[in-house]
Amino acid sequence: MPRKRSVEDLSVEELRRLLIDKRRAERQARLERYRQTGRTIVVEPAAPAPGAAGAGQAAEEEPSLESRRKPRTFLDRVLFVIELLAVAGLLFVLLNGVNLLRSLNTEVAAALEQPTLTATPLIMAVVLPSGHTPPNAPGGVRPNDAEIPEHLRPLVQTLADLPVPTQGPQQAVRVQIPSISVDAPVVQGDGWEQLKKGVGQHIGSPNPGETGNVVLTAHNDVFGEIFRDLDRLREGDVVTVFTNQRSYTYVVRQTQIVEPTAVEVMGPSQDPVVTLISCYPYLVDNKRIVVTAYLQDQP
Repeated sequence: MPRKRSVEDLSVEELRRLLIDKRRAERQARLERYRQTGRTIVVEPAAPAPGAAGAGQAAEEEPSLESRRKPRTFLDRVLFVIELLAVAGLLFVLLNGVNLLRSLNTEVAAALEQPTLTATPLIMAVVLPSGHTPPNAPGGVRPNDAEIPEHLRPLVQTLADLPVPTQGPQQAVRVQIPSISVDAPVVQGDGWEQLKKGVGQHIGSPNPGETGNVVLTAHNDVFGEIFRDLDRLREGDVVTVFTNQRSYTYVVRQTQIVEPTAVEVMGPSQDPVVTLISCYPYLVDNKRIVVTAYLQDQP
């Protein structure tokens, strides 16, 4: 039995042959795996290097990239087209979803946007308050329904039955006009019953000191004759309105005589004003006297 030789005992030529045999075995094993997986392998002998004739015969070239590429079949093409269509469909769904979301946001924003509402009085006057027959008229003092247009009388009767709101701390409680010796309580409402108690503040008019038209009404020849001397007021006279918290001073600027239907004098104002209304003339009461005073700058 031949003796097993060590690496040190082998010559250079023997070592080179062993290396070539080992590489050949590895290549054969690799080629066998390629064949088992169905790949087409083209093996070409490598060109011998100059000066190494024996080594060139043993070397084999690795399979090229072109040889390892699997030919595309009809099924592959169909699958590729399906993938393209799926990607296009996904893009369409995403774009359509974005557009739908944008439309929904626009509709919601439009639904939430509300028009600016203009404040209107809760109760609209048909004629100016304090209308009554003179105390010397046949039948005595009573509300003067003749001033009210006939077709509006049912409305006035309905408004007369409305409850008067509870007085708040910022509403007027007293009015003083030193130049005509007026010092009287203020109640909420200017109906027939309210004006028996003093000066009535028209329901819906602002509180003293606020921007707008504070409408105060009283009789001139019945129930204390509180506003009997309104026609004596002159420009520059002072009207002081009190609340439970403080007082507000107004300065007279204008006096006018109007018809009972001139309800525009009770309308809103861009300035803080107080409007004083009473029947006129004394013991006749077929018109109204209206005095307008503007809020004095507060310290």
